[in-house]
Amino acid sequence: MKIKGIETRSIWTTTDGFVEVIDQTKLPHGFGTVRLTSMTAAARAISNMTVRGAPLIGATGAYGLALSLRADPSDEGLDKAHATLLATRPTAVNLRWSLDRVRDAVRNRPRDERADAAWKEAAAICDEDVETCRRIGQHGLSVLQGIAAKKSGPLNILTHCNAGWLACVDWGTALAPIYMAHDRGIKLHVWVDETRPRNQGASLTAFELGSHGVDHAVVADNAGGHLMQQGKVDVAIVGTDRVTRNGDVANKIGTYLKALAAKDNDVPFYVALPSSTIDWTLASGDMIPIEERSESEVTTMTGRLPDGKIATVEITPPGSRAANPGFDVTPARLVTGFITEEGVCAASEQGLRSLFPNEQRKR
Repeated sequence: MKIKGIETRSIWTTTDGFVEVIDQTKLPHGFGTVRLTSMTAAARAISNMTVRGAPLIGATGAYGLALSLRADPSDEGLDKAHATLLATRPTAVNLRWSLDRVRDAVRNRPRDERADAAWKEAAAICDEDVETCRRIGQHGLSVLQGIAAKKSGPLNILTHCNAGWLACVDWGTALAPIYMAHDRGIKLHVWVDETRPRNQGASLTAFELGSHGVDHAVVADNAGGHLMQQGKVDVAIVGTDRVTRNGDVANKIGTYLKALAAKDNDVPFYVALPSSTIDWTLASGDMIPIEERSESEVTTMTGRLPDGKIATVEITPPGSRAANPGFDVTPARLVTGFITEEGVCAASEQGLRSLFPNEQRKR
């Protein structure tokens, strides 16, 4: 995708052999990058959400493991770095997938070869993610084209959180079909859930769509059901941080409520995901660990003041406590279908295995 007309990925390597990422905590009011020179820096970037989004977390973790091997290529160092990075975000399964992939790529190599081999594997993970998301976009485009063909006016799409190129290396998952439909000339409008408490929709998705010229409007999280009742939503598309093998979906908190409203109003509800987000080891969503994040994300809000300054202010009374579960689980029965790099399928184990039959031999 592009920032001010310049093709940009969310993560890239520098000429002197380190890693740079877009600092998503500064968006949409400012644009900055963060240089990652160590495993510790990569872990910090993941945990404080300088980077976020399941595929991008995985890519950052992969480079973090590669950076750690420069300092300590021993088996002990490898295992310690793997465990440290894995602990930064417990819900998104892409992190474990990418860390395991890098670890497996270097485990049986001589120690003096491990850092370079890990670096190459991390780069391959990033390049593959771009292609995977492009293919998700193509399959999702077919879904949108089919719905749009039945309409006379613009196609109205609702999305929750941010599942665009900022959440991946490029293209995105849930937003990739939207970008492709827009570029094909399909008239569409996107309802962007603000996505409290961190407002990834209002800050990141709106930033992306605006930069690409896609018509959109930010709405309060609680407005989605009303819009569906009024016939103003034709389809909902979201991303996910983990899908269990029966088709249950863990995504940003509030997704479950949108899926319930969609079901009640006969609105198709699709989940876009790369196969690396499928957790074949878990039978159902009640087994997914749900991250509990800081109370301050609920009790404070950051924004731009009239004088242009950025400030964080308290929005709750002094002494009020807050609970902050980062994700919820949407049962497979509420999901119309999965949009993956291999095609579209039903939200069920049978549907997933129809696209990924090789997993049948693993479980």
